[in-house]
Amino acid sequence: MLFRSQFVSENSRSVQLDKTRLEQLAKEWVDHPFEVPGWDLDIHWQGETGATIHYILLLDALNFCFWPDPGQERWRVEHRGQTYNGYKALAVALGRALDEGFPLTSAAALAELSMDQLEYLLRGQNQIPMLPQRLQHAREVGQQLLKLYGGDFRNAIEKAGGSAQALTHLIARDFPCFYDVSHYRGREIPIYKRAQITVVDLAGSLEFKDYGEFFDLDRLTAFADYKIPQVLRAFGVLVYAPDLAQRLDNYQQLAPGCEEEVEIRAGMVWAVELIRQRMAELGRDLKAYEVDWFLWNLGQAPLPEERPYHRTRTVFY
Repeated sequence: MLFRSQFVSENSRSVQLDKTRLEQLAKEWVDHPFEVPGWDLDIHWQGETGATIHYILLLDALNFCFWPDPGQERWRVEHRGQTYNGYKALAVALGRALDEGFPLTSAAALAELSMDQLEYLLRGQNQIPMLPQRLQHAREVGQQLLKLYGGDFRNAIEKAGGSAQALTHLIARDFPCFYDVSHYRGREIPIYKRAQITVVDLAGSLEFKDYGEFFDLDRLTAFADYKIPQVLRAFGVLVYAPDLAQRLDNYQQLAPGCEEEVEIRAGMVWAVELIRQRMAELGRDLKAYEVDWFLWNLGQAPLPEERPYHRTRTVFY
Protein backbone atom coordinates (compact mmCIF):
# COMPACT_ATOMS: atom_id res chain seq x y z
CA MET A 1 0.00 0.00 0.00
CA LEU A 2 2.68 2.47 1.03
CA PHE A 3 4.84 2.13 -2.07
CA ARG A 4 1.86 2.46 -4.38
CA SER A 5 1.18 5.80 -2.68
CA GLN A 6 4.82 6.74 -3.20
CA PHE A 7 4.46 5.93 -6.90
CA VAL A 8 1.41 8.20 -7.20
CA SER A 9 3.09 11.03 -5.30
CA GLU A 10 6.24 10.89 -7.38
CA ASN A 11 4.26 10.91 -10.65
CA SER A 12 1.59 13.39 -9.64
CA ARG A 13 0.54 16.20 -11.98
CA SER A 14 -1.64 18.20 -9.58
CA VAL A 15 -0.34 17.53 -6.04
CA GLN A 16 3.27 18.10 -5.07
CA LEU A 17 5.15 17.72 -1.77
CA ASP A 18 7.24 20.61 -0.47
CA LYS A 19 10.17 18.66 0.97
CA THR A 20 11.71 21.77 2.52
CA ARG A 21 8.54 22.53 4.46
CA LEU A 22 8.23 18.87 5.43
CA GLU A 23 11.74 18.96 6.89
CA GLN A 24 10.97 22.13 8.85
CA LEU A 25 7.85 20.63 10.38
CA ALA A 26 9.52 17.35 11.29
CA LYS A 27 12.17 19.30 13.21
CA GLU A 28 9.52 21.47 14.85
CA TRP A 29 7.32 18.55 15.88
CA VAL A 30 9.99 16.14 17.06
CA ASP A 31 9.94 17.73 20.53
CA HIS A 32 6.23 18.52 20.58
CA PRO A 33 4.80 17.40 23.96
CA PHE A 34 1.86 15.52 22.51
CA GLU A 35 0.47 12.15 23.53
CA VAL A 36 -1.57 9.90 21.30
CA PRO A 37 -5.07 9.93 22.80
CA GLY A 38 -6.47 6.77 24.30
CA TRP A 39 -9.74 5.17 23.28
CA ASP A 40 -12.48 7.72 23.94
CA LEU A 41 -15.08 6.06 26.15
CA ASP A 42 -17.10 9.28 26.25
CA ILE A 43 -18.31 8.57 22.73
CA HIS A 44 -17.59 4.88 22.12
CA TRP A 45 -19.73 2.03 23.36
CA GLN A 46 -17.97 -0.71 25.30
CA GLY A 47 -19.30 -4.18 26.06
CA GLU A 48 -17.81 -7.62 26.44
CA THR A 49 -15.00 -8.37 23.99
CA GLY A 50 -17.02 -10.04 21.24
CA ALA A 51 -19.70 -7.35 21.28
CA THR A 52 -17.12 -4.55 21.26
CA ILE A 53 -15.39 -6.11 18.26
CA HIS A 54 -18.64 -6.18 16.30
CA TYR A 55 -19.45 -2.61 17.30
CA ILE A 56 -16.07 -1.50 15.91
CA LEU A 57 -16.57 -3.36 12.64
CA LEU A 58 -19.99 -1.80 12.09
CA LEU A 59 -18.81 1.64 13.20
CA ASP A 60 -16.04 1.69 10.62
CA ALA A 61 -18.21 0.15 7.92
CA LEU A 62 -20.40 3.27 8.27
CA ASN A 63 -17.55 5.73 8.89
CA PHE A 64 -17.54 7.85 5.73
CA CYS A 65 -18.66 11.11 4.14
CA PHE A 66 -20.41 13.15 6.83
CA TRP A 67 -20.12 16.60 5.22
CA PRO A 68 -23.24 18.40 3.98
CA ASP A 69 -23.71 20.12 0.65
CA PRO A 70 -23.46 23.93 0.67
CA GLY A 71 -26.52 25.42 2.33
CA GLN A 72 -27.44 22.20 4.13
CA GLU A 73 -27.15 21.59 7.86
CA ARG A 74 -24.90 18.96 9.40
CA TRP A 75 -26.34 15.78 10.83
CA ARG A 76 -26.09 15.95 14.62
CA VAL A 77 -26.83 13.63 17.53
CA GLU A 78 -27.26 14.64 21.16
CA HIS A 79 -25.67 12.41 23.78
CA ARG A 80 -25.41 12.99 27.54
CA GLY A 81 -26.07 16.67 27.20
CA GLN A 82 -23.62 17.24 24.33
CA THR A 83 -24.28 17.53 20.62
CA TYR A 84 -21.97 15.72 18.20
CA ASN A 85 -21.61 15.65 14.43
CA GLY A 86 -19.69 13.52 11.96
CA TYR A 87 -17.87 10.43 13.17
CA LYS A 88 -18.55 11.18 16.83
CA ALA A 89 -22.29 11.41 16.13
CA LEU A 90 -22.13 8.00 14.45
CA ALA A 91 -20.26 6.47 17.39
CA VAL A 92 -22.75 7.72 19.97
CA ALA A 93 -25.78 6.85 17.80
CA LEU A 94 -24.68 3.23 17.49
CA GLY A 95 -23.94 3.11 21.22
CA ARG A 96 -27.37 4.57 21.96
CA ALA A 97 -28.98 1.86 19.83
CA LEU A 98 -27.11 -0.86 21.72
CA ASP A 99 -28.05 0.66 25.07
CA GLU A 100 -31.67 0.66 23.92
CA GLY A 101 -31.44 -3.06 23.26
CA PHE A 102 -31.13 -3.17 19.47
CA PRO A 103 -28.87 -6.14 18.57
CA LEU A 104 -26.37 -4.32 16.37
CA THR A 105 -23.61 -6.72 17.40
CA SER A 106 -25.56 -9.65 15.90
CA ALA A 107 -24.60 -10.57 12.34
CA ALA A 108 -28.07 -12.00 11.75
CA ALA A 109 -29.74 -8.77 12.84
CA LEU A 110 -27.47 -6.68 10.61
CA ALA A 111 -28.06 -8.95 7.63
CA GLU A 112 -31.78 -8.16 7.76
CA LEU A 113 -31.60 -4.53 8.88
CA SER A 114 -34.31 -2.37 7.28
CA MET A 115 -34.16 1.23 6.15
CA ASP A 116 -36.77 2.20 8.73
CA GLN A 117 -34.69 0.63 11.48
CA LEU A 118 -31.49 2.35 10.37
CA GLU A 119 -33.21 5.72 10.09
CA TYR A 120 -34.45 5.34 13.65
CA LEU A 121 -31.10 4.17 14.99
CA LEU A 122 -29.34 7.16 13.40
CA ARG A 123 -32.00 9.68 14.32
CA GLY A 124 -30.89 13.19 15.18
CA GLN A 125 -31.00 16.69 13.81
CA ASN A 126 -31.20 16.46 10.01
CA GLN A 127 -30.24 13.23 8.19
CA ILE A 128 -26.89 11.59 7.78
CA PRO A 129 -25.69 11.71 4.13
CA MET A 130 -25.69 8.60 1.95
CA LEU A 131 -28.10 6.64 4.11
CA PRO A 132 -28.87 3.97 1.44
CA GLN A 133 -25.16 3.19 1.12
CA ARG A 134 -24.86 2.89 4.89
CA LEU A 135 -27.75 0.43 4.94
CA GLN A 136 -26.01 -1.58 2.23
CA HIS A 137 -22.80 -1.65 4.26
CA ALA A 138 -24.50 -2.71 7.48
CA ARG A 139 -26.33 -5.53 5.73
CA GLU A 140 -23.17 -6.60 3.91
CA VAL A 141 -21.24 -6.83 7.18
CA GLY A 142 -23.88 -9.11 8.64
CA GLN A 143 -24.19 -11.24 5.51
CA GLN A 144 -20.44 -11.70 5.05
CA LEU A 145 -19.93 -12.54 8.72
CA LEU A 146 -22.58 -15.23 8.44
CA LYS A 147 -21.25 -16.53 5.13
CA LEU A 148 -17.54 -16.62 5.93
CA TYR A 149 -17.01 -16.47 9.69
CA GLY A 150 -19.90 -18.16 11.43
CA GLY A 151 -21.34 -14.77 12.35
CA ASP A 152 -18.35 -13.91 14.57
CA PHE A 153 -15.67 -11.42 13.57
CA ARG A 154 -13.31 -12.90 16.14
CA ASN A 155 -12.83 -15.79 13.70
CA ALA A 156 -11.55 -13.34 11.08
CA ILE A 157 -9.16 -11.75 13.56
CA GLU A 158 -7.82 -15.17 14.54
CA LYS A 159 -7.30 -16.02 10.87
CA ALA A 160 -5.02 -12.98 10.52
CA GLY A 161 -2.65 -14.47 13.10
CA GLY A 162 -1.91 -11.27 14.99
CA SER A 163 -0.92 -9.34 11.86
CA ALA A 164 -2.45 -5.90 11.36
CA GLN A 165 -1.52 -5.98 7.68
CA ALA A 166 -3.08 -9.41 7.17
CA LEU A 167 -6.29 -8.34 8.90
CA THR A 168 -6.43 -5.17 6.80
CA HIS A 169 -6.24 -7.19 3.60
CA LEU A 170 -8.71 -9.76 4.90
CA ILE A 171 -11.26 -7.05 5.71
CA ALA A 172 -10.82 -5.42 2.30
CA ARG A 173 -11.13 -8.77 0.53
CA ASP A 174 -14.03 -10.29 2.42
CA PHE A 175 -16.13 -7.16 3.00
CA PRO A 176 -16.45 -5.37 -0.36
CA CYS A 177 -17.57 -2.10 1.25
CA PHE A 178 -14.00 -1.81 2.60
CA TYR A 179 -12.34 -2.45 -0.79
CA ASP A 180 -10.77 1.00 -1.18
CA VAL A 181 -8.74 0.58 -4.38
CA SER A 182 -8.29 3.17 -7.14
CA HIS A 183 -6.51 3.03 -10.49
CA TYR A 184 -3.74 5.39 -11.52
CA ARG A 185 -1.54 5.27 -14.62
CA GLY A 186 -2.49 1.65 -15.20
CA ARG A 187 -1.79 0.51 -11.64
CA GLU A 188 -4.07 -0.47 -8.80
CA ILE A 189 -3.64 1.84 -5.81
CA PRO A 190 -4.93 0.25 -2.59
CA ILE A 191 -5.44 2.84 0.15
CA TYR A 192 -7.71 0.91 2.52
CA LYS A 193 -8.51 3.83 4.80
CA ARG A 194 -11.44 2.24 6.63
CA ALA A 195 -9.95 -1.26 6.76
CA GLN A 196 -6.80 0.06 8.42
CA ILE A 197 -8.65 2.28 10.85
CA THR A 198 -10.80 -0.72 11.83
CA VAL A 199 -7.65 -2.58 12.85
CA VAL A 200 -6.29 0.36 14.84
CA ASP A 201 -9.69 0.91 16.47
CA LEU A 202 -9.75 -2.74 17.52
CA ALA A 203 -6.31 -2.29 19.07
CA GLY A 204 -7.29 0.91 20.86
CA SER A 205 -10.66 -0.28 22.13
CA LEU A 206 -9.14 -3.50 23.50
CA GLU A 207 -6.07 -1.75 24.96
CA PHE A 208 -3.74 -3.54 22.53
CA LYS A 209 -4.47 -6.88 24.21
CA ASP A 210 -6.22 -10.11 23.27
CA TYR A 211 -8.03 -9.58 19.95
CA GLY A 212 -6.52 -6.08 19.84
CA GLU A 213 -2.89 -7.22 19.94
CA PHE A 214 -0.99 -6.95 16.65
CA PHE A 215 2.74 -7.32 16.08
CA ASP A 216 3.00 -5.10 13.00
CA LEU A 217 0.92 -1.97 13.58
CA ASP A 218 3.97 -0.05 12.42
CA ARG A 219 3.37 -1.41 8.89
CA LEU A 220 0.08 0.44 8.48
CA THR A 221 -0.13 3.79 6.72
CA ALA A 222 -1.89 7.00 7.65
CA PHE A 223 -5.63 7.10 7.03
CA ALA A 224 -6.34 8.94 3.78
CA ASP A 225 -9.36 11.13 4.48
CA TYR A 226 -10.41 14.79 4.05
CA LYS A 227 -8.97 16.37 7.18
CA ILE A 228 -5.28 15.37 6.99
CA PRO A 229 -4.80 16.65 3.41
CA GLN A 230 -6.44 19.91 4.51
CA VAL A 231 -4.02 20.17 7.45
CA LEU A 232 -0.96 19.34 5.32
CA ARG A 233 -2.04 21.90 2.74
CA ALA A 234 -2.42 24.53 5.45
CA PHE A 235 1.11 23.78 6.67
CA GLY A 236 2.47 24.04 3.13
CA VAL A 237 3.43 20.38 2.74
CA LEU A 238 0.82 19.52 0.09
CA VAL A 239 0.90 22.01 -2.77
CA TYR A 240 -1.96 21.90 -5.26
CA ALA A 241 -1.78 23.02 -8.89
CA PRO A 242 -3.59 26.36 -9.38
CA ASP A 243 -6.53 24.84 -11.26
CA LEU A 244 -7.11 22.17 -8.62
CA ALA A 245 -6.72 24.66 -5.78
CA GLN A 246 -9.28 26.98 -7.34
CA ARG A 247 -11.79 24.17 -7.84
CA LEU A 248 -11.47 22.98 -4.26
CA ASP A 249 -11.61 26.49 -2.82
CA ASN A 250 -14.87 26.98 -4.73
CA TYR A 251 -16.27 23.76 -3.20
CA GLN A 252 -16.36 21.89 -6.48
CA GLN A 253 -16.55 18.15 -5.95
CA LEU A 254 -13.99 15.70 -7.28
CA ALA A 255 -15.27 12.47 -8.80
CA PRO A 256 -14.41 9.33 -6.81
CA GLY A 257 -11.28 7.74 -8.24
CA CYS A 258 -10.37 10.66 -10.51
CA GLU A 259 -6.68 11.42 -10.96
CA GLU A 260 -6.68 14.45 -8.69
CA GLU A 261 -8.48 12.67 -5.88
CA VAL A 262 -6.04 9.75 -5.98
CA GLU A 263 -3.11 12.19 -6.00
CA ILE A 264 -4.45 14.02 -2.94
CA ARG A 265 -5.00 10.86 -0.95
CA ALA A 266 -1.78 9.12 -1.96
CA GLY A 267 0.18 12.34 -1.52
CA MET A 268 -1.16 12.63 2.00
CA VAL A 269 -0.17 9.04 2.84
CA TRP A 270 3.35 9.49 1.48
CA ALA A 271 3.79 12.90 3.14
CA VAL A 272 2.89 11.44 6.55
CA GLU A 273 5.32 8.59 5.97
CA LEU A 274 8.14 11.01 5.12
CA ILE A 275 7.35 13.06 8.22
CA ARG A 276 7.36 9.90 10.30
CA GLN A 277 10.69 8.77 8.85
CA ARG A 278 12.35 12.14 9.41
CA MET A 279 11.05 12.39 12.99
CA ALA A 280 12.43 8.88 13.65
CA GLU A 281 15.84 9.99 12.35
CA LEU A 282 15.64 12.93 14.76
CA GLY A 283 14.86 10.66 17.71
CA ARG A 284 11.04 10.54 17.83
CA ASP A 285 9.92 7.09 16.68
CA LEU A 286 6.19 7.07 15.93
CA LYS A 287 3.86 4.88 13.94
CA ALA A 288 2.15 6.38 10.91
CA TYR A 289 -1.26 6.29 12.58
CA GLU A 290 0.17 8.18 15.56
CA VAL A 291 1.39 10.98 13.26
CA ASP A 292 -2.05 10.84 11.63
CA TRP A 293 -3.77 11.33 15.00
CA PHE A 294 -1.42 14.21 15.81
CA LEU A 295 -2.25 15.98 12.54
CA TRP A 296 -5.97 15.27 12.91
CA ASN A 297 -5.95 16.84 16.37
CA LEU A 298 -4.08 19.89 15.06
CA GLY A 299 -6.85 20.30 12.51
CA GLN A 300 -9.67 20.40 15.05
CA ALA A 301 -9.11 24.13 15.48
CA PRO A 302 -8.94 26.43 12.45
CA LEU A 303 -5.40 26.78 11.11
CA PRO A 304 -4.03 30.13 9.89
CA GLU A 305 -3.68 29.07 6.24
CA GLU A 306 -6.57 26.64 6.19
CA ARG A 307 -8.53 26.24 2.96
CA PRO A 308 -11.60 24.03 2.27
CA TYR A 309 -11.02 20.29 2.30
CA HIS A 310 -11.52 18.39 -0.93
CA ARG A 311 -15.00 17.00 -1.42
CA THR A 312 -15.75 13.61 -2.94
CA ARG A 313 -18.99 11.71 -2.40
CA THR A 314 -17.58 8.30 -1.69
CA VAL A 315 -18.09 5.41 0.71
CA PHE A 316 -14.38 5.00 1.36
CA TYR A 317 -13.74 8.03 3.62
